[in-house]
Amino acid sequence: MAIFYIDGAFVPADQAVIPATDLAVLRGYGVFDLLRTYNGKPFKHNAHLTRLFRSAQRLGMPLPWTRETLHDLVLETLDRNDITNANVRIVVTGGSSTDFVTPQGKPRLLILVSPVPVYPDWWYEKGIKVITIASARSIPDAKSIDYIPATIALRKARQQGAEEVIYSDSQGRVLEGTTSNLFMFADGVLVTPGEGILSGITRQVVLEVARSIFEIEVRDIGLEALLRADEVFITGTSKGIVPVVQVDRSAIGTARPGPLTRELRARFDQFIAEYDENDDDADGAAMG
Repeated sequence: MAIFYIDGAFVPADQAVIPATDLAVLRGYGVFDLLRTYNGKPFKHNAHLTRLFRSAQRLGMPLPWTRETLHDLVLETLDRNDITNANVRIVVTGGSSTDFVTPQGKPRLLILVSPVPVYPDWWYEKGIKVITIASARSIPDAKSIDYIPATIALRKARQQGAEEVIYSDSQGRVLEGTTSNLFMFADGVLVTPGEGILSGITRQVVLEVARSIFEIEVRDIGLEALLRADEVFITGTSKGIVPVVQVDRSAIGTARPGPLTRELRARFDQFIAEYDENDDDADGAAMG
């Protein structure tokens, strides 16, 4: 059984509880970040911690822990679990509230470890379908625990045979997925939205890898432009780079994963294989 870190103690997963008075339970007030390991080593650890602190700041939730403390607690939690490729969820709740609404300045820290999901091979070999929904997260640059819109949207996606939902805003711009970032190739140029989104760590790695082989544009993407794209893909911590071959009822390109996406996937996999976790210190400093 997995061992979690819950508010100061390491406990078996079936004993991992927080009080019903916590604002995460009562109001959905909290932030989190999700990192993963490759062969037991955290990937972009400090970059994820930087984003966690940034998310907490956006929600007005001062964190009483140092970056070093959180870093060490993540490593200790991983050491207590025998999972080679793990997802690590670092969750900070609003803490208990005497009036059930006002934060008392005593957040709780949870660190949950689980195996990285295994996605079907056909996702990568044949590509997936996504749908678009007019919706946007209220604070897009903060990774909050409020995923009600995403849960509802994904239910609609499943009903339509799709694997992910891409949010669009009132201006007709496509933004991001419920748990992913969005990219497209148009005339050989790699394009990704830059505003109104949560900038994913995998998204940043993809841009870093792509910079030496493709022209890149970070700009708004309209829905019509997305449907006319030569290739489309999404990215995420657990899923990596996933080709998209259908958006709503429209086929993308040849309706098969395109050569540019395949090349970028190969480069991304190479980056993972050669990644040195010591470089993560520079990531944290650069993002902070």
